[in-house]
Amino acid sequence: MHLIQGTHKAPKLAREDLISNMPDDVLTNILDRLPIQDAVRTSILARNWRFNWTLLSQLVFDENFYYYLTRTNDESKLGRIINRLLLHVKGAIIKFSLCMLDELDDADIANWILLLSKKGVKDLAIWKMGIRDQLKLPTHLFSCLELKRLKLTNCCLSPPSTFRGFPNLLSLELHLIRFETRDLRGFLTCCPSLEILISTCTLKAVWIAKLENIKILSMYLSMLDRDIMMRFLDSLPKLQELELNFRTCKLTEGGANKRCPTFFLSLKFLTLTRISLHNGVMLSCSFELITSCPNLLFLEITTENWDADSPPQVDYDILWPLWLRGVASM
Repeated sequence: MHLIQGTHKAPKLAREDLISNMPDDVLTNILDRLPIQDAVRTSILARNWRFNWTLLSQLVFDENFYYYLTRTNDESKLGRIINRLLLHVKGAIIKFSLCMLDELDDADIANWILLLSKKGVKDLAIWKMGIRDQLKLPTHLFSCLELKRLKLTNCCLSPPSTFRGFPNLLSLELHLIRFETRDLRGFLTCCPSLEILISTCTLKAVWIAKLENIKILSMYLSMLDRDIMMRFLDSLPKLQELELNFRTCKLTEGGANKRCPTFFLSLKFLTLTRISLHNGVMLSCSFELITSCPNLLFLEITTENWDADSPPQVDYDILWPLWLRGVASM
C-alpha cells in the first residue's frame, strides 16, 4: 500500500455499498429476520432502500409488534398497517402470524386470508387473546392448499363441504378451537402428511391412529383404556416425541395386570403431565409406558398434589433401569 501525503486511497470495491448490491433473495432473508417495524424502517437508510421492505416474505404481527404500536399510540392502526403491507409486498408471503388483542374488521380478515391463499402462504398462525368471542375464520382459509404449518388459537372453523384437506400440512397446533361444520376427526383425516400434532382440544386415539407419519404428538387424554392407549401408540411407528396430559383423563383398568409386550423403539422424548399420584391405575399405566420405551433419552413428569401419608399402591416390579440423558420432575 502506497501512502500519499499521509493518507491512502481505499480500493474502489471497499467504497461500494455491498449490502445494497446484494441479490434480492439475500436482502429478503436479512429483512425477514428483523422485527417488522425495523424492516420497514430500512426505507430511510438510503434512496435505493426506499422500497426494499416490499421484498418481505414473512409478516409477523405478534405480541411484541402490538406492544410496539401501544407504545407509539398506534394500536388502532393495526388493520390499516396490515392492509398496506399485504397490498405492497411484491412476491410470495411464506409466513404470516397475527396476534389479535383487539377486535379487527371481519371483512379485513377475510380479505387478508384470501390474499394469503393467492400468495402461496406456507406458515400461518392466528391467535386471539382474551376470553371474548372466538374469532370466526373465513372459508378462504381452506383454499390455502400450500400450507405446511398451521397454528390456531381461540378460533371457530367452518370447513366447506368441498374441502378435501391440506395435502402438504406437516405441523398442526390447535388450542380452544370450535368446529361449526364437520368435526376435528374429519379435519384430521384431511391432513394425511401430518408429522407434528399439538392440541389442547379433546382427541380420541382412533382419530390419530391413522396418522402414521406423526413424529411429535402432544395431546390431552380423556377417557382411555390402558390397552387401547398401548395399541394406539403402537400404530404410530415414527413417533419420536410424546406429551400426554392426564388432567382430564379417566383411565379404566383395561387389563392393567397384564404385561404389554409392545416396545416403542422410536420414542426418544416423553413428557407426562398432571399425573394424579392418588390413582394407582394411572401410575401403573405411566410406569409401563416408560418401560416400554427402551431407547428413551429424555423424561419429564409433572404431578398433582397428593397426601404423603397415603402412598398409592403400585406394582414397582415392572420397572427396570433406563439409560436416560435427561430427567425433569415437578
